[in-house]
Amino acid sequence: MKTTAKLLYREKRTYAGGIIEIVVWRVPDPVPPSEHPFKYRLVFVRDGKRMAGYDNERGKGDHRHIGKTEMPYTFMDETQLLEDFWQDVKEAAK
Repeated sequence: MKTTAKLLYREKRTYAGGIIEIVVWRVPDPVPPSEHPFKYRLVFVRDGKRMAGYDNERGKGDHRHIGKTEMPYTFMDETQLLEDFWQDVKEAAK
């Protein structure tokens, strides 16, 4: 029997004149090259521009976006992911 992904967290709301969308799944197999059992996308968009974002796209692995800059992200766990994202959102919202 094949195990399926399980939605852990989904939220969409307005924040600081923009939109926050957070989706976190527990997946049966890591999304390469990530080595953990989570698939996620978290984004803060304002005026049609991504202000901050985190995701682990297949082939790219864990990374984050601050404005137009993309950089690697060291995933620890889903709690730390949310804390790090909100810290970047608060900075980007200033």
